[in-house]
Amino acid sequence: MASSSFMSLICRCMCLLLLALLSVNYALAASVSPAEAAQIRDEVRDMFYHGFDGYMQYAFPLDELRPSSCMGEDTLGGYALTLVDAMDMLALLGDRPRFSEAVHWVGKNLRFDKNKTVSVFETNIRILGGLLSAHLIASDASTGMQMDGYDDELLHLAEDLGRRLLPAFETPTGIPYGSVNLLYGVSDDESKVTSTAGGGTLILEFGVLSRLTKNPVFETVARNAVRGLWAQRSQLGLVGAHINVFSGEWTHKDAGIGTSIDSFYEYLLKGYLLLGDEEYLYIFNEAYKAAMRYLYSDPWYFEVNMNSAVVVWPLFNSLQAFWPGLQVLAGDVEPAIRTHRAFFSVWKKFGFTPEGFNLATFSVQPGQKGYPLRPELIESTYWLYKATKDPVYLDVGRDIVTSLQYGARCPCGYCHIADVESHTQEDHMESFFLAETVKYLWLLFDLAVGGDNMVEKGPYPFVFSTEGHMFPMTHEISLSAEHCTYIGSFCHESAVSELRWFNLTETGDSNAFPFKTSSGIDHWCSASQHVKGQDKSENFDEHIAPLKGVCPGYGYWQQFGIHSFKDVPVSHSYRKTHHKEQQQTLHQRLVHIVQTAAELQKDRLTEQLDTQLSRRPQEESSEQTIAMNRSKSMEVVSNFSQREEA
Repeated sequence: MASSSFMSLICRCMCLLLLALLSVNYALAASVSPAEAAQIRDEVRDMFYHGFDGYMQYAFPLDELRPSSCMGEDTLGGYALTLVDAMDMLALLGDRPRFSEAVHWVGKNLRFDKNKTVSVFETNIRILGGLLSAHLIASDASTGMQMDGYDDELLHLAEDLGRRLLPAFETPTGIPYGSVNLLYGVSDDESKVTSTAGGGTLILEFGVLSRLTKNPVFETVARNAVRGLWAQRSQLGLVGAHINVFSGEWTHKDAGIGTSIDSFYEYLLKGYLLLGDEEYLYIFNEAYKAAMRYLYSDPWYFEVNMNSAVVVWPLFNSLQAFWPGLQVLAGDVEPAIRTHRAFFSVWKKFGFTPEGFNLATFSVQPGQKGYPLRPELIESTYWLYKATKDPVYLDVGRDIVTSLQYGARCPCGYCHIADVESHTQEDHMESFFLAETVKYLWLLFDLAVGGDNMVEKGPYPFVFSTEGHMFPMTHEISLSAEHCTYIGSFCHESAVSELRWFNLTETGDSNAFPFKTSSGIDHWCSASQHVKGQDKSENFDEHIAPLKGVCPGYGYWQQFGIHSFKDVPVSHSYRKTHHKEQQQTLHQRLVHIVQTAAELQKDRLTEQLDTQLSRRPQEESSEQTIAMNRSKSMEVVSNFSQREEA
C-alpha cells in the first residue's frame, strides 16, 4: 500500500511538471477581436460546406466520405450516415433549402428493414439522434426552419429504428448487447460483453423517442440499462470499462472518464436536465463524487482499478476532453478551467490531441498516435467560453481552426490525422466531424459576435447529445410529468380521448370539467367557478396557469397540487357510459383529496411554528413554552381537519 501511494505521488509530481512545461504559451497569443471572431466563424462555416459538399458529391448515399481519394464507403449500416448526422447543422446554419432537401430525401428513401448487424451505441447516437433532432426542428415553427407539408416522416423512421434496437435489451441485467441485426435481432453468437458507455448512453435519444411517440418502452429499457450498470458499481462508487450483460461481471475493471466510459457520466447529468428524472441526478452526483475522489489528480485524470483505486494508467486519452464541458453544466467550473488548460497543452505540443498521451513519459502512447477529428476538446472550449466569456477560449478555438485547416484539410473534405507527430493523413472523415467538431467551433465564434442562432436565442434551452445533436427542452419533452395537468399545458392528441369525463349534475353545470391531483386522482369543478370574475362561456385557453405555484384566481385545492384540465368536448354516449362509475367513486376521491389537503396544511402550520420558535430569544424558548405552543398549534390543525372533513 505504501508503494502504491508513493507511485501515485510520483505520478502527480510528474504531471504538475508536465503541465508547467506545456502550458507556458497558453495565454501568449493575441486576443481574438470581434471582427476576427466573425471572420473565423465564416471560415468554420466554409469548413462545414467543404466537407458536406464533398460528401454529397462523391460519397452520398454511402455512409461516409474518403476525403483524400474523393470516394465513399459504408461504415455503419449503409443508411446515408453523414447526411443524417449533419441535418441539424444545416438547420443551425439557417440553410433552409438544403435542410428541407435533406429531410425530404431521408423521409422518402431511408429504410431500416435490412439484414445489417449494427452497433447499438453508434446507431443510437448518430442515426436515431440525428432523426429526432431534425424532426424536432422541422416540426417546430419557433426554430424558423419548419417545413410545409412535413408529416412526421423522420419521427416514424426513428420509431421504426428504435423498435429494431429493442431486442438488444433482452438480457438478465437489462444492459443491452453491443450489436443487433436490424432484421433478425441478436444473433446466437453475439458477444455478451459490452462497454459501459455502450450500455449507458441511450437515455437521451430513447427518452425523447418515448415522449414524442407516447410509448414508454424506449425510455424504460434505457433507464433499466443505467440501473443495471450502476447496480454493479464497486464499493468505491466506480464503474469499470466493460461488463458481461448476462452475469453482470466486469471483464475490464479499469475505471476512468475516457474510453469506454465517458458518455455514461455525460448522459446521467444530461438525462436529468432534459428529461427531469431525479434518479439520474442522484446517480450522477454519487458517480461524480467518486470520480473526483479517486480518478482526479489535479488537473489530470488517471485510470484506476475500480475496486482498489490503484493507478493503472497515468494516461490522458482524447475522449477525456469532454469532461470540463460536463463540469461546466454541473456548475463545477474551477477544476474545469484547470483541466482544460492541461488538455489544451497537449494539443499545443502536437497541433492535435493524440488518442493517448502518457503522463509518465511525456510522450504519445504507442499505438494511439492518431487524431480522428474528435470534437471533445472543442466542445469543452465552447462551454467554458459560454460560462466565463474569457477571451482565452477564443484563442484556443483559433488555434484549433488553424491546425485543422493546415493539417487536416483534404481535396474533398477533412482527413483523419494518422500520426500527430508527423501529421500524416488517413483517408477517412467521420460523420461526427460535421455533426460535432465544426458545430461547436461555429457556435463558439458565433457566440463571440452575439450568438444570433436558435441555440443562443431560440425559445428553448437545448441539451446536446454526445453526438452533438440538439434536443430542445420543450414542454412535451422536459415537462412530460405535467402533461395535461393544467390549463395551457401541453396535451398530446392521443390523450384527449383518454380523459375521463363526468358531468356534475348536482351543479347543473353542463360545462363542468375535470381536474387532477399530482397522484392521478380525478376531481371535478364547475367551469363557472374556475376563474373568479370570468364568465363561464369564455374560452379557457386564454387563462394560462404557471408551471409551478398557485394560479391567481384559482380555488383552494389548486394550492395542494390539484391542477385543471381544460374542457374537452366528449360525446354524449361516452359520458353516459362512464357516468355510473364516476358517481360511485366521486365520494371516495373527494374524501382522499380532503385528507391530503389537511395533511399538507398540518405540515405547513407545524413548519411555520418551528420557524417562529427558532427565531425567539434563547430565554423564551423553554421546553414549557415550546410544548404549550405546539399544543395550541395541534389544536388549530385538529379543528381545521374536522372542519374540512365535515
